[in-house]
Amino acid sequence: MPAELIKLYPKNPDLNRIRQVAKALSQGAVVIYPTDTIYGLGCDIHNARAVERVARIKGIKPQKNDFSFICYDLSHIADYARVSNSAFKLMKRLLPGPYTFILDANNNVPKLLNSSKKTVGIRVPDNDIPRLIVQELGNPIITTTLREGGPEDLPEGIAYSTDPELIYETYRHDVDIVIDGGYGGYAPSTIINATTDAFEVIRQGLGEVDWE
Repeated sequence: MPAELIKLYPKNPDLNRIRQVAKALSQGAVVIYPTDTIYGLGCDIHNARAVERVARIKGIKPQKNDFSFICYDLSHIADYARVSNSAFKLMKRLLPGPYTFILDANNNVPKLLNSSKKTVGIRVPDNDIPRLIVQELGNPIITTTLREGGPEDLPEGIAYSTDPELIYETYRHDVDIVIDGGYGGYAPSTIINATTDAFEVIRQGLGEVDWE
């Protein structure tokens, strides 16, 4: 059964549709959604079968995943990661925004992802659609960019397309819902290693790096 294509407006998303997506996620759905950077692929962090589906779509083993979490805000970070006071202050200043913060994972993360991960990426995107979905769901969702190149028989780079209708055509038989939140961006998030207070930029993306 092909995925459902749902149109939502980032500035004023339909809350009934937000609830529909959150309910589907709670039941194991895999969803493609807009962020403040590239379109993302994700599921409920508590649904192991859905996490495995996301890994299959990405073409990786679940145990070797590099998935991050999308959170509504910073209030529940301690449930999944250990964060220093200086890292928290920096995150509070830069988020919501196009950043992924790498933090030391606590004992909950390996259990959730069935992996030996010692770190976790935290995202609070500057886009109300995924944040409101997470708020309605009641816990973070897995997030990862769409597999570069898409399915094997499609042109290289199509997964980074900004066109949600093209994304739908590419992934409609792999996922349950594709959210059309308008054209996405090309640049990924900026990744900051905050496992120590000597913050390190692992990848320069859309987010400006200036924490002096």
